[in-house]
This record gives sequence, C-alpha cells and structure tokens, in this order.
Amino acid sequence: MGKLMQDKVGIVTAAGNGIGRASALAFAEEGAKLVVSDINEEDGMETVRQIEANGGDAIFVYCNVAEEQQVIDLVKRTVSHYGRLDWAHNNAGIGAPTKPIAETETADWDRCVQITQTSLYFSLKHQIPAMLESGGGAIVNTASTSGLLGSENLATYSAAKWAVNGLTKSVALEYGKQGIRVNSICPGMTLTASVEAWSKEVPEQAKYVENDIPLGRMARPEEQAQAAVFLCSDKASYITGVNLAVDGGQTAK
Repeated sequence: MGKLMQDKVGIVTAAGNGIGRASALAFAEEGAKLVVSDINEEDGMETVRQIEANGGDAIFVYCNVAEEQQVIDLVKRTVSHYGRLDWAHNNAGIGAPTKPIAETETADWDRCVQITQTSLYFSLKHQIPAMLESGGGAIVNTASTSGLLGSENLATYSAAKWAVNGLTKSVALEYGKQGIRVNSICPGMTLTASVEAWSKEVPEQAKYVENDIPLGRMARPEEQAQAAVFLCSDKASYITGVNLAVDGGQTAK
C-alpha cells in the first residue's frame, strides 16, 4: 500500500514547533517532500533534521508570513527547488491577550489580524497560481474552535480565526472547478509546549478543561497533524470548503 502523499510537494508554515512541526513530520512520513517554514531558523532546522533522520526530504526556508514579499519568495523557492507545489498547510497564527473587547489594545488586534488573517490572504494568493501550474492541489488552513463558536474575552483571536474559516470556504468555491481543494482544521485544546507549561502551572484549571471535553483529554499535536494530512490527501478528494473541528467533541455540545 502506497503512502498517502508520496512525492507530493508542499509547504508547512510555522513548522518549527507544536502543530506545525507535528504536521511537517506527518506529511514527510507519508512520503511528501516539503518546505519547512518558520521565523525561528533554529527550530525550523530542527524540524528538517528530524525529517531527514527518518529518511524524509525537506528544506528550511525562513519566512515571516505577515510580509507578502517573503511569502512570494517562499513559494518561488519551493517551486525552484522541487519543481512544483501540490499542497500547503497554512498553520501560522498567534493568540491575543484574554480581555473583554473594551479593554483590548488596538495594537494587539492589528498584530493578531496581520499574522493570523492577512498572512493567510498572502499565502492563498501566491500558493494557488503555483498549484494551478502544477495541475491542482490541496490546502489546509489552521483555524480554531474559536472560529466556530463565540469565545468570551477572546474577541480578537476569535475574529481572526472566523476569518480563516471564512477565507477557507470562499476560496474553496472560487477554485474547486480548477482542481484545488481548500479546507481548514479547527483544533480544540492541544498539548503544545505552551499548553503543557500552562497545565503544569494551573493543574486544576487544566483538569477542568479536560473534563469539559467529551473524549476526556486534550489533543496531541500529532492528532491535528493527521487531520491536515488526510484533508490534503487523495483520500479526501471530494472534501472541500470544510471547517473540520478536531476537538474531541467539544463543539458538538
């Protein structure tokens, strides 16, 4: 049985740690060739090292996705190195301070929108022409369950993630007939390094969160990664425009 992404070429943004690194490793395990992108060169190179140690094929390209020219250069470098672009996991994004909207800072709003929402616009804008030249492709964007529901004291973050989901649906409609599928994953609470640190600092709060999840635990980054791989693979060939909750059933309530 062949690997799901054998020899398909793609990009993972914010791939230096957390869900991004798990995604890059998962795509490589399924036979993909990929460009690992991050603003932290050391972390990104470590992701590449781990891929290569497992026999995979990857290179690192520095990219601040909030800068359009750097996104253009990222796509060009991918095509020049591997000859095509078949898929992308647009994973980059940031959080925002937890406050009621009247107490938020405009600078925090602007930064979250630029890095989470506008960066996705840049990525889609420049990835899609390269995919069209390659005969089609698949894109997965990382949103959040906060992009499916209202999130108290997280209006800035929630608005940006709703925008990710809206872009996903709109662009899926625009390019479906040209052979490009666009979906998003909407992670629930996931045990990234920062969440693990928080869980140790406030174990009672972490336990409360876990108990509120129907499956009774937080997700592992690898579980988010597998969802991204599936949506980019031919196994999901009739799925597009979907905002997939990967949340242990939390949004089912």
